Amino acid sequence: MGRNKDIALAIGWLALAALGITAAMWYCLSRFTAAQPIFYLSVLVVLPVVAFYLLRNVRRRSMVRMSTLYALVNGPVDLLSYFRHLPFAAGILGLGLLFMAMARPQSEDNWEDKHVEGIDIVIALDVSTSMLAKDLKPDRLEASKQVAMDFIDQRPNDRIGIVVYEGEAFTQCPITTDHHVLKELFSDVRSGLIEGGTAIGTGLATALNRLRESEAKSRIVILLTDGVSNAGMIQPNDAAQIAEQLGIRVYTIGVGTKGMALSPVGRYATGQFDYKMVQVEIDEATLINIADRTGGRYFRATDEKKLKEIYGEIDRLEKTRIKVTEHRAKNEEYLPLVITGALLLLGAYLLDRTFLRSMA
Repeated sequence: MGRNKDIALAIGWLALAALGITAAMWYCLSRFTAAQPIFYLSVLVVLPVVAFYLLRNVRRRSMVRMSTLYALVNGPVDLLSYFRHLPFAAGILGLGLLFMAMARPQSEDNWEDKHVEGIDIVIALDVSTSMLAKDLKPDRLEASKQVAMDFIDQRPNDRIGIVVYEGEAFTQCPITTDHHVLKELFSDVRSGLIEGGTAIGTGLATALNRLRESEAKSRIVILLTDGVSNAGMIQPNDAAQIAEQLGIRVYTIGVGTKGMALSPVGRYATGQFDYKMVQVEIDEATLINIADRTGGRYFRATDEKKLKEIYGEIDRLEKTRIKVTEHRAKNEEYLPLVITGALLLLGAYLLDRTFLRSMA
């Protein structure tokens, strides 16, 4: 085999070794972190070894002088001669992998333990006919429902229920973490489902009953009304006393503008309401007393923006407690490099001492 062709073969095998080292280096750098990254530079040690090997082969002279090369050039070629440089290339690749192993590439496992202390909440919503007044858009009831559902979306870790009341009260949805079902039931809430009137005490008592057996560390009721209690067997102050004894905070919201509002005053035979300007009357003194006795707060919602701000304030006051513990573990990933590098060195040695021994 001619000297130039032999050098070309050497360069080809060494190029494959360099490609293997480059691929291994890219894999380690992209997938792992190194405990001793400076040792990645030790791979450069193979460069002078490769240079010396190539220089030695370039300077090598034929040991036998012949009058003609015709027989060698045109005669049969030993296929093993094409693999003469394989042991050295395999050794260089194995050596490079061992040097990379010295950098100690490591993978990292991260996980979290999350402990959530949710809050149990019942929204007690007044659905009396006056809640159809137009001082909030499209009316008080629909505006209250929409803002409340936005509030529900902000509290994914809490159990929330719905109580609706007019002259009587009933549970529209028990406390649940299935907020999809909760919102569907909330959207079905409308006025006229039960006996007319405004039974604030009964509505609050029904909400408290939903929370009575709750084991949550924090339990609250959001009571919303636009009028004065004029129905029900339970007085608002008596219900407030029960809430105080149970340790349940009550946030009260009075809905309605100050002054006059376009409100329903009667219903036609077609089912449509007759609207007139009516003085807005909210028993704020009672709502303030309920909130004060139970450790809550009273709010007045005169428009949709104010109602959203109120729910936002309640959201800030009643934060769900989430305790997150982060864990990290590092795993040594150098072993595959050591094993592969050692096998390549061993294979190179065996080839050089057996099948390719005569090619040296």
